[in-house]
Amino acid sequence: MPGHLWSERAGHVGDPIVVLVHGSMDRSAGLLRLSRRIDADHSVLRFDRRGYGRSRATGPPWTVAANVDDLAELLDATMAVPDVVDDTAHTAEQRAAVLFGHSFGGNVALALAERRPELVRAVVVYETPLSWLDWWPGNSAGSAAMAAADPGEAAEAFMRRLVGDDVWERLPARKRDERRAEGAAMTAELADLRRGAPWRGDRIAAPVLALYGEHCRPHHHAAMVGLAEMIPACRSAMVPGAGHAGPHTHADAVAATMAPFLGDAHGAVRGPG
Repeated sequence: MPGHLWSERAGHVGDPIVVLVHGSMDRSAGLLRLSRRIDADHSVLRFDRRGYGRSRATGPPWTVAANVDDLAELLDATMAVPDVVDDTAHTAEQRAAVLFGHSFGGNVALALAERRPELVRAVVVYETPLSWLDWWPGNSAGSAAMAAADPGEAAEAFMRRLVGDDVWERLPARKRDERRAEGAAMTAELADLRRGAPWRGDRIAAPVLALYGEHCRPHHHAAMVGLAEMIPACRSAMVPGAGHAGPHTHADAVAATMAPFLGDAHGAVRGPG
């Protein structure tokens, strides 16, 4: 794997690989519960995006394009080592990945599906922001954070909005400092996303599942339902009981909702019978 990003692979070698791409002010650990719900049936690759967690020292640039480069490099490195099951090496087409992108990570996944279609078998996105659109609200968590005076304050404002003041205040000082240090990556990538669409839906051939939580905000619901009109092979589905943090808080429900979609991708890899 590329040395500048932390990554970890688990699950069944030879099965279709599912790559989990976390959102802003998150890290791969936030998707660990979801990984454990699906790695019994699939090979799962988690990684910390540039500027976050164990990849905090990587960057800039903190842009969608740079994150797409990183993800492509990870997949190229993974596919360079043949998976062999029952003495049969899987072809590159059979080993193309299913991408799961939470929030900002969904835009990275969709952009890779457009740029490097040979690497992507299917895409699942969960409440991915379409913040370049004119109707995107100015009071979203990202928009509110961008109004802060400096990146550290922006990171704290974002975290307080997502986890609540009580949870933030209970974090050890070292953890709060680490999260504030990630503010530079967050503000840069969110500003980049607001400059314009990082992908074109009519150029994405892979099937896409757009998930939203039952308790999501109206703009996230509109975005995920709207993706079906922007991307030819896209459909949307609701995750019962979940909000924007559904992959963290409702991993079982997210995994169950996406299971048939993953099963279809798995079957397409293995072929009939």
